[in-house]
Parts: sequence; C-alpha cells; structure tokens
Amino acid sequence: MSRLVVLSNRVASATSAGVPGAQGGLAGALHAALRARRGLWIGWSGEAVEEPDAQPHVTTADEVTTATLDLSHADVDAYYNGYANATLWPLFHYRVDLAQFQRETAKGYERVNALFARAAAPLIRSDDTVWVHDYHFIPLGEQLRAQGLRNRMGFFLHIPCPPADLLASLPYHERLFRTLLAYDVVGFQSDMWRDNFLDYCAEELKAAVDRDTGRVTLDDRSMLVRTYPVGIDYDHFTQQGQTGEARQAEQRMLSSTRHRVAMIGVDRLDYSKGLPERMDGVARLFEDDPSAARQLVYIQIAPPSRQDVESYQTIRETLERKTGRINGEFSEIDLVPIRYVNRGHSAAELYGFYRAAKIGLVTPLRDGMNLVAKEYVAAQDPADPGVLILSRFAGAAQQLTDAMLVNPHSPDELAHAINRARVMPLEERRARWEAMHASVRAQTVQRWAADFCTDLEGDGSP
Repeated sequence: MSRLVVLSNRVASATSAGVPGAQGGLAGALHAALRARRGLWIGWSGEAVEEPDAQPHVTTADEVTTATLDLSHADVDAYYNGYANATLWPLFHYRVDLAQFQRETAKGYERVNALFARAAAPLIRSDDTVWVHDYHFIPLGEQLRAQGLRNRMGFFLHIPCPPADLLASLPYHERLFRTLLAYDVVGFQSDMWRDNFLDYCAEELKAAVDRDTGRVTLDDRSMLVRTYPVGIDYDHFTQQGQTGEARQAEQRMLSSTRHRVAMIGVDRLDYSKGLPERMDGVARLFEDDPSAARQLVYIQIAPPSRQDVESYQTIRETLERKTGRINGEFSEIDLVPIRYVNRGHSAAELYGFYRAAKIGLVTPLRDGMNLVAKEYVAAQDPADPGVLILSRFAGAAQQLTDAMLVNPHSPDELAHAINRARVMPLEERRARWEAMHASVRAQTVQRWAADFCTDLEGDGSP
C-alpha cells in the first residue's frame, strides 16, 4: 500500500480533528484516513504573516505527518476570503446572487495554488498516491503536473456541484474546470453533483462523456468521475459516548431542559446551512401553537466561520435578530424557547448533546453531504431514538431516506415536521432509526477513503 498524501486548504492536528468549528467535518474524516496509511497532510497553517517562509513547517503526531505553509495577508485576502469564499463557495451553493467576480482575486487563487505546488512537490515521493481536496485547490493537480509529478492523483469535491449553466456563469470557467483533467479520478458526494459535472463537461467543454463508466476524455486527457459519499469515523465517534465528558454533557442537557423536548442543530455559521430559514420554521410552529414554546427547547450551536467575509457578518446579525425576536415573544419568566450558542464543542460533548436531543434539525439549503446528520443518528439510544429532520437538498438525503425529509425554504413544512417528530410513536422512531443507523455504520469514512483510493490506484476500469 502506497503512502497517502492529502492536500487541502486547512490541516487538522490529532487533537483538533474532531472539534466542529475548527476545520469542520473534512478534518475528522481526512485525519482518520491518513492515520490508517501513515500519511502526509499538506495545507495552509491558517496564519497570515508579512513575509511567509517558502519552506513548509513539518511535524509528525498520531502517525500523521503535517506540512503547513503560512500565507501573506494579500494572498489570504485574494485566495481565501476572495476567490474561494466570495466567488466559488456561493456559486457552488447555488447563490450566484452572492458571488463576487473579481479578476485580482482570481489571480490570487491561481498564485496560491502554484505556491502550494512548488512547496509540495519536493515532499511527494514517486510512489505516493496524491489526493487533493475541495474547491480551494481545483487547479492544484495541473500545477503539480507542471512540477513534473507523474503520480496517480485524485480530486474530491466536498461541496455541491451546481448545474452546468450555473458553473458557466463563472468568468473564464473553462480555464478553471479544464484543470480537473489533470487528475485521474474526480469524486463527488452524490449522484446529483456528479451528474451536474458530467453535464458541464459535455455541454461546455465539449468533452467525450461515457455516462455508464463515468469516463471523461478531452484532447489527450482522461479522468474517471464517480460518486463517493463521505461518512463519519463511526467507531471513533461512538466511543466518545463512553467518556465522562459525553455523559456529563448529556446530563447537562437533560437537566437544563426541564423535561421539555430538546431539538438540536449544529452548524457552522454559514448562509448555506439554512439557519435563518430554520428559525422561521421554529417561529411558525410557535405562532401556530404557542404551547409548543413551553413544550420544546431549540438549541442551535453555530460556531462562527470566515468572519472577514461580509456575507458571514450579515448572517450572524440576522440570526441574533431572529433569535431575539422569537425569544422576546415566546419566553416565560422561567424558560427561553431558543438557545443560540456561538462556539464549538468537542466530539464527546456533541455526542452527549445529540443523545439527549429527541429531534435533530439538519436543514441546509444546499450541502455536499452533512456529517452532523450522520453523527446525530450514530449517537441515538437504540431503545428510544430521536427523530432526524433533514433537508432534501443535503447530500446525506440520498442515503438517509428514512429521515423526515423537508424543503428548508418552507417554514410551514418545517413546522409540520417538528410537530410530527415530537409526537412520533416509538415504533416508527425505531424503524426509521434502524434503517439510517445501518447506513451510517456501513458508509464510514474508512470505506469512503478505501473506495476512492481503490479507484485511484487501479487501472480505472469500471
């Protein structure tokens, strides 16, 4: 088995990999895959400095070697805050109205990808398998090829891939997406996202597309395009439930809710997660049935992210305003119906919170997968499981079909789902949970990595 080399925007340490709000779901998933192969993880340190060192900082811990690069303030503004998160992120989440198209940030994005290729190439052995991740590094494979690498290289997109006409709204889109042909395998979270990309290749790049095998060919380049649904590290996560930290978190939740039904949402503070719309659904429920505000308590954990991007500042202000209005209207002297928390928690704490919550709210407007949905299922008590309410526009909806699937844009639909969930009979809750649990337990991060690497290290045959 060859060594695995992962390149992604951020690198997680062994201690932070499971902490939501630090590097997100990607961190825990990749760290688990790398541990199994004593791999190398290359990415940005998260630091912006005046004069970055051209050489990466290399350390080894928990059987994973990390190599991180600092970036200049200008590069962070152009590459990260600019093109990655103010252009590509909204575009890929179907929010063309929020996407900013600026030539200078596009140049910064290409510049930083070239910088990482020059720094990474000397660290990569000739027999390594190279796996590049996410929208930050779309052109990195082509840049590594320019450095002389002939390794098998794959790319995985963790976020949605919108329809071809939306991708084509990006200025110079052909220039960016043609670089994906430098990879041997390109992976997506769901069949929908894969099919959207195959449509783009056929319609906009005029590539030859074999939909039966997923093979895309253009000029002298060829790549395999397939679906690889990411999962959680099931064994590691469920072991958290045996810790004192998890049991204490569960008891804190149960005692503080005063016998009310607890609903929980755990999301990064991001407009793609549908948090304002979720608040509207909860408000609609309380408006239709004011007694529900005394019978339910909604806990929303939303660690801040990308605070330097204006749209993220706006959503935080919106959520604070909506939370204040709902609590002001429906609170009693001795209870508050919504608890809004702006910080992250450890995996063990989250396990305890999930287990104590009888309703899990996972309602993004668009999401590549959403591992919170799978964590919620994994943490439930088999004898008395909670109900997962899941957006039909999350990649996880393709697998967790026994969740209560909702349109997150509809306050009425969400209110109805919450009302139904809180009175759902135990027999139905168990049946739904057992089907979802089987999927979560089988579709682990280890299987995801193994399936991708098998295709990447193979001959590409279907």
